[in-house]
Amino acid sequence: MQSSYLMKGEEEEEQVMQSSSQSESLIRVVFSWSIQDVLNRDLYKDRVKKIPKEFLSTAHYANSFVFPLIEETHADLCSSLTMVSKASAVEILAISISKDYNPPYDLLYNIKMQKLGDSESDREMYEPDTGDLIALTDVRPTCIDDLSRQRSYLIALVRKARKNIKDESFDEIQVLSSKPIEFEQNMQKNKKRTIRFAVFLINMATNIRIWKALTSGEGGKNMNIIKKVLQADSTVGENCNLCFPREKYSVVVSSLGAVIRSFSLNNTQEEAVLNCIAARECHHKNTVKLIWGPPGTGKTMTVGSLLFALLKRNCRTLTCAPTNVAVLEVTTRLLRLVMDSFEYRSYGLGDIVLFGNEERMKIYDRDDLLDVFLDYRAHILSECFAPLSGWRHCLKSMICLLEDPEQLYHDYLKIQEKVDEIDYHDYMEVQGEGLLGDGNLQSNKKSEDINAQDLKNQNPSIWKRIITQTLKENKSKKKWKEKVQCHMDNQSKYVKTEKGFPSKDSEIKKMTFSDFIKQKYNFLRKKMVTFIVNMYTHLPTCFISLQVVKKMIKLLGWLECLATMLRSVSVTDEGLKEALSGNFKLCMTIRECLQILLSLRDTFPLPDFFNEYAIKSFCLRNARMLFCTASSSAKLHQEGIDTLEMLIIDEAAQLKECESMIPLQLPGLHHIVLIGDECQLPAMIRSKISDKAGFGRSLFERLVLLGHQKCLLNVQYRMHPSISLFPNKEFYNNQILDSPIVKERSYEKCFLQGNMYGAYSILNVAYGQDEFDDGHSRKNMVEVAVVAKMVANLFKESIAKKWRVSVGVISPYKAQVFAIQEKLEKTYSMEAKSDFSVRVRSVDGFQGGEEDVIIISTVRSNEIGSVGFLSNPQRTNVALTRARYCLWIVGNGVTLVNSDSVWERLVIDAKARGCFHNADEDESLAEAITAALVDQVSISCSVDRNDARKSNPLKSDPMQLLVDQLALLTLKDE
Repeated sequence: MQSSYLMKGEEEEEQVMQSSSQSESLIRVVFSWSIQDVLNRDLYKDRVKKIPKEFLSTAHYANSFVFPLIEETHADLCSSLTMVSKASAVEILAISISKDYNPPYDLLYNIKMQKLGDSESDREMYEPDTGDLIALTDVRPTCIDDLSRQRSYLIALVRKARKNIKDESFDEIQVLSSKPIEFEQNMQKNKKRTIRFAVFLINMATNIRIWKALTSGEGGKNMNIIKKVLQADSTVGENCNLCFPREKYSVVVSSLGAVIRSFSLNNTQEEAVLNCIAARECHHKNTVKLIWGPPGTGKTMTVGSLLFALLKRNCRTLTCAPTNVAVLEVTTRLLRLVMDSFEYRSYGLGDIVLFGNEERMKIYDRDDLLDVFLDYRAHILSECFAPLSGWRHCLKSMICLLEDPEQLYHDYLKIQEKVDEIDYHDYMEVQGEGLLGDGNLQSNKKSEDINAQDLKNQNPSIWKRIITQTLKENKSKKKWKEKVQCHMDNQSKYVKTEKGFPSKDSEIKKMTFSDFIKQKYNFLRKKMVTFIVNMYTHLPTCFISLQVVKKMIKLLGWLECLATMLRSVSVTDEGLKEALSGNFKLCMTIRECLQILLSLRDTFPLPDFFNEYAIKSFCLRNARMLFCTASSSAKLHQEGIDTLEMLIIDEAAQLKECESMIPLQLPGLHHIVLIGDECQLPAMIRSKISDKAGFGRSLFERLVLLGHQKCLLNVQYRMHPSISLFPNKEFYNNQILDSPIVKERSYEKCFLQGNMYGAYSILNVAYGQDEFDDGHSRKNMVEVAVVAKMVANLFKESIAKKWRVSVGVISPYKAQVFAIQEKLEKTYSMEAKSDFSVRVRSVDGFQGGEEDVIIISTVRSNEIGSVGFLSNPQRTNVALTRARYCLWIVGNGVTLVNSDSVWERLVIDAKARGCFHNADEDESLAEAITAALVDQVSISCSVDRNDARKSNPLKSDPMQLLVDQLALLTLKDE
C-alpha cells in the first residue's frame, strides 16, 4: 500500500467486520436480499418471535435475538433505500481486485474514489467509514427506480477505509461485494463505465458486533454474568453475607469514605455507591446491581462518585453507555472529580482511557477530554517513544551535553562540513530535531547514539531509509498535528517547543561554541519538559511510579536553574568554557542535573513500541478506567483484555439487551452495575415487527419486570416543584422528593410577565393545523409562530435585564423541529455558553438534557384526539422533565384531552391547578397566530381546491377552513 494513505481504524475494525463463519454471517444474509426483498416490509414477519422474559439456557438467550436483529437491519436498509435520493455519495475513479480476493465469498475489491462537490445538490459529500453498507451504481440515484433499473442490485460492505493525506479530495476503500463486479481496468478512460458511484446506505458496524456476540458461542467467552440474568433470581443483586458487612464498614471508616462524604451525596446516592464498592471486594459470587435514576436525581453525580471510588481502590472498570454523548458526559463527571484530587499535577490521567470514533464523538471540540482520548494519547506517546527523537534519545543527548560539551561541539563541526551532501529540505526536517535539537543523528564517544555521518558514508541505503521513515512518520501524524498544538497551547501544563530551524540563506553556518551549547541546551530542555509532562500525564501509573514522577519534577527545577545560569555567563567562547570548568555553583547544578538524568536512564526504561497501534494496545491493557460505547467495547475482545473486574452501564435502560451482550462477555468480569430509568425512553427501534417482539427492551427493564431489586435515587435537584408534581405522580408513584434547593424562593424565576408564564403552564393553540412535510413527518406552522414569538419575548427580556437564559424547544416530530430551527437559528445563538442560547431537538434527542426554560410543541391538532406516538408515556416523561425553572407546553387542548392517553390526564391536571391558558390571551401571541394563519391562507390560495380535496377527502376546503379560523379569532378579539 502506498505510504500516502492512512488507515482509518484498519487494525481496530478489520477483525470486527469479519464474521466467524462467512456462510452464516449477518453480511451474507443482507447480501442475499434482492431489492424486492428489501422493500418487502413483511419479509421476516413470520420468523420474528416475541422475546421472552426468561430463558432456558445461554443458547436460548442468544438465539432469541437473532431474527429480531436481522429484521431490524432489514428495516433500516429498507428505510435507507426509500430515501436514496437524499443519500450522500462519491464518484468512483478506479476499481481493482484486492490481493485477498477469494471467491465465492471473499469478493474483495479496492476502490479509489473522488468526493463529490455538487453545489446544486443538498446531499452531503460522503466520507466512507468501516462498516458502511454502500450501493455501487452506474448513476447517482434520484429515486429507488434508479437502483432497480440496473442489471443487478449490487451492494458492498466497506472493510477498510483509507484517507489520502496528499490530496484530501481522494479516498480509497476496500470493500466486500455482494456479487462479482464488472469493471474496466482503466475506468477514467472508458466512457462506458459500469460502476460510477458509491452511495451510502447504512452503517452495519454495531449490528455486526451484536451478531458476533450472539453467534460466537461460549468458547472463550465469559458467560458467568449472562447465566445470572437468564431467569428470575432474587439473590443476583444481593451482596455476599460473608464479605459485605466487613467491606462496607472498611470503606465507611477509611479515608475514601471521607472523600465520598465530601461529595455531598444524599442518603440514597451514598448508599448506592457504598453498596457497589463493597460488592466489588467479594469473589464468592457475581452480582448485578440496578441503580434507578429518575430525571434530575443526580444519577450522573452518583456514577461519577462511584467511578472515583473504584479508581482509588484500583478496580479495573469498564464504563459503557448506548451513545457517544452519554459516554462523554460520564467521563467528564469523573475527570472533574479526579483532577482536584491529583497530588502531582496531571499524574494519574494515564489510568483513564476514553476510546471510540473521534469524528462521531466530536472529540476535537472537547479539550477537557482530549488528554484521556486514546488516539490522542497514542500520538503523544509515540513521540515520547520514538527511537531517534524521543525521550530516551533526548535523555542521552542531555547527558552527553552536560558530561562533555566540547566533544559534542567537535562532532557538530565535523558533520557541518558535510552538510551540503544532504538535500536541504530533508536535512532541515531531520536536523531540526537532530544536531541543533535533540541529537537524534549526532555522535558522541561516550554515548550509544547513531553516528549519522559514518552511517551515511558506510551505509547510504540505511541512511536514506532513516530519512524516508522520518519524513513518512511526520506526514502520518498530520491529522493530529494542528489539534495537538492547539491543545498544548491552551494547557498550562504543556510547554510549547520552539524548534528554531535555521533559514536557508543565512543560518546554515558554523556556530560558535557558546551559541551551540546554549541553543542545544535550551532546545533539549524544552523538549525534555514536554516529554516529562506528557509521560506523567499519559502513562499509566503502573508503568511510571510516583517516585519517578517526583524525580522528573525535581529535574525540571534543576534544568530551569541551569538555564538561568547559562543566560548569565559570558557569551564569548572562552568565558563560557571557563564558567563550565570553574564556576562552582554552575558545576554543582550540572552535577545535580546529571545525577537525576543518570538515575532516570537506569531506573525508568520505556517500552520499545514502534507504531501507534501497539501503543493503543499498551494503554488499554494497563488502564484502570475504560470508557466507550457498548458497541465499541468489541475492541476489548480483540485486544484480549482479561483483567476487568467491574462493568458499569450508564443510561442502561436505553441500551438494547442484545447490545449489552458485547461487554457482558468480556473475560474476568465479576460484577456489573446498571444505571438507568425504565420510565424514560428505551432504545430506538426502526422495525415495527422487532419493536413488537421486544427487541428494544433493555436488560435493565427486563430485570425490573422480573422483580429485581432497584436502588432508587429519590431526591430530584432539577425541576421547580410545579414542574415535577405531575410526572412524579404519573410515572413514579410519588416516590420522588423535591430537594430543598428547588423549594427555595430563589428557584422561582419570572422570565416573562403574565399568569401563563409561570413555572408550569399549558398554552392552548386552538387554530393550528398539523400537516405532513415532504417526508413522513408532521409540522404545525401556527405552533411554530407561537414558539418563535415566545423565544423572541424571552430574548428581549434577557437583553433588557441582562439575564443568562438557556432555552430548550422540544417537539416529537422532526419536521416541526426543522421548521422551528429554520425560524430561530438565524437570530439566536445555539451555543450553550452564550448568555441567551436556544436548543431545538426532538424528544428523543433531548433525553439526558436540561435547560432553564423548556417549550414543548405537541404539533397534533384534530378533533378526534389522535396524537400518534406522542401518547408513549416514556416519551412524555422525558419531555416533561427537562426544565429547571419553567415548562411551557404549546398544543391543541381539545386534541390532547380527547387522546385517551397521558396527555388527557396532563390537561385535566393543569386545568385543576389553574395552569391551562389560551395562547391568544397574550396579545403578542395572538398577533403571531393571526400572521401564521394569513400565511397559510396565502399558500392555500395557490393550490387547486379540487386537488386539495382529493388529497384529503375527509376535510373540507383547507382555504375555507383557515378563513373560518381567522374569522373566529377576530370575533374573539372583538
